[in-house]
Amino acid sequence: MRKPETAVLLLSKVKANLILEHDADDVLLLGFIRAALSYAESYQHRAAGYYNKNALPPTTEQAVIMLSSHFYESRDGSTAGFFGDNVQAGRQVWDTVNMLLRLERNWGAAI
Repeated sequence: MRKPETAVLLLSKVKANLILEHDADDVLLLGFIRAALSYAESYQHRAAGYYNKNALPPTTEQAVIMLSSHFYESRDGSTAGFFGDNVQAGRQVWDTVNMLLRLERNWGAAI
């Protein structure tokens, strides 16, 4: 039996993080999750598709959930979300995501 794609497995967690109960944006969210996974793999010096074949560490999973949620909440070009009144909110998300991804980074060599 083939393992489901990691993005599909994360969809419910991203929706829970966004407090999103409808399915109308699932295709959009899957695109954001795939983009966040691709970013994580690149940042951590992992091959493309690495997390479709290997376990997603909890810190990386949280980073992907946060980044996917950020993409969704700022899809109109604004910061939006809970931090809409904070001009540094976007920067704070990226800083936090990068700190989480750094914990599982392959420091040996870039792919």
